[in-house]
Amino acid sequence: MVWSPTLKWVVAGILLGTLAGVVQAKGTAAGGATTPISLAELPKQGAQVHALILQGGPFAYEKDGSVFGNREQLLPAHKRGYYREYTVPTPGARNRGKRRIVCGGQAKAPDACYYTADHYASFRRIEP
Repeated sequence: MVWSPTLKWVVAGILLGTLAGVVQAKGTAAGGATTPISLAELPKQGAQVHALILQGGPFAYEKDGSVFGNREQLLPAHKRGYYREYTVPTPGARNRGKRRIVCGGQAKAPDACYYTADHYASFRRIEP
């Protein structure tokens, strides 16, 4: 079968649309986390890290507080430097694990914080 350039673009569009549907089904839509999570629902370590963020630290990992680029574009769009990432320790993990909190805005008074348990594949906005 010979694929015409038009057919290739149609197939690519269908695949991208399907991928977008999978991302939305995970609870995160492009441009914002749609499924909130309360502080009480976070793992114990997540609630502890969130409290440390509001205090300004100290943090356990060197990368904590570093700029999060939002390359996945799953969080609302902002200029580079708006978001910062923090590690949520995973018991038994040999490395930083997959869990993070990403906050936007000022360090000790963020506009919003988001939790990811799957290394940035999806986000849930943290609600008080």
